[in-house]
Amino acid sequence: MGRIFALAVITLLLLVFDVYIYNAIVGIYPKWSAKKKRNFKFIWWGYTIFLIVGAFLSIFIDMKLGIRAILLVAFFITFVTKFFFIPILLIDDFRRLLVWSKRKVTPKKEIVATKSPISRSEFLVKSGMAVAAIPFASLTWGIVSGAYDYRVRRQTIYFKNLPKEFDGIRLGQISDIHSGSFYNHNAVKGGVEMLMKEKPDFIFFTGDLVNGRANEMRDYQDVFSKVKAPLGVYSTFGNHDYGLYEKWPSEAARLKNIEDLKKVHEIMGYDLLMNENRRLKVDGAEIGVLGIENWGAGRFPKFGKMEEAVKNTDDLPVKLLLSHDPSHWRAEVLPKYPQIDMSFAGHTHGAQFGIESKYLKWSPVEYIYNEWDGLYHDGDHQLYVNVGYGFLGYPGRVGILPEITIFELRKG
Repeated sequence: MGRIFALAVITLLLLVFDVYIYNAIVGIYPKWSAKKKRNFKFIWWGYTIFLIVGAFLSIFIDMKLGIRAILLVAFFITFVTKFFFIPILLIDDFRRLLVWSKRKVTPKKEIVATKSPISRSEFLVKSGMAVAAIPFASLTWGIVSGAYDYRVRRQTIYFKNLPKEFDGIRLGQISDIHSGSFYNHNAVKGGVEMLMKEKPDFIFFTGDLVNGRANEMRDYQDVFSKVKAPLGVYSTFGNHDYGLYEKWPSEAARLKNIEDLKKVHEIMGYDLLMNENRRLKVDGAEIGVLGIENWGAGRFPKFGKMEEAVKNTDDLPVKLLLSHDPSHWRAEVLPKYPQIDMSFAGHTHGAQFGIESKYLKWSPVEYIYNEWDGLYHDGDHQLYVNVGYGFLGYPGRVGILPEITIFELRKG
């Protein structure tokens, strides 16, 4: 019901935007012929009705993922584009109101006709078109280029108690695969090959393998089975892996889906950590790898049980935790489990939109999560948030590109 209500509200706003923008565009072309006006009206409202019907059908009927993605993305891009158009039209209407008010309170003067190459209203409406073209072009380019533009980020992390045998060891991390959103098998395979070329000694996958159903991995299980490392690949569940956002005939069907997804991890050779831990051994020295089920602040599920994950780890000099949602770090790990040296998370996707450079890092997701991208410190405790390998909803990325992280562990 939540998705239907949200779509209904957005649809209502889109219709309001459409009426407003349509009248503005028609208003600056008074010399259009009746035929041209009729054709424009048919195209304008036909496209809007097509988008609205398609968006609602994508929720109520079972359709191919690719078709559903195209419909919802077209709806999203159209809404955002028109949203940016509206402020320019409001400026023009405010200007008109001021002119009308001035004429009402000042004496009438003889109006001298002047010929202007373009009226203020026409200028502002065309300016609105230009402004609206910016998000349209950006979001479209994000689909064409950004969705699979994998980049390797390198990070050195220091631990005071790291055994010398682990000094210089390399760890890889990927997160938020969301296999149900993919539409380019070769591009996904290329990203995995990039990870394997780095030759990490061990690898973490920090949750959200699917959007909700285990069978989404049917076409990608072979690709992610190639993710291997000498000391193992360790994984955990994210909020989407529980099928909580899907329609199921029964609770038993949802639980069966969870078991099927666990089997996928097993077939791919991933060591799935569900509130448990492993001892990573190198030349007789050991560190701990802990993993919990999803635990998120607020409305997100809290299946994680840290008390089980930390059992029998007191003797380990360094403990690394896989926990999908970064809000877990500040809400529970820091205050209750100070023995955890570092947490590894995903979940935020960096909103798949933002700015990331040497001098500036911004995304709208920062207004929701304090920790959303990169390395964070709180005293001797650390958290790394990976912005994700895949995408969800909008099938692209603008500014925040898909990430493969390579860490070098150092003593210090």
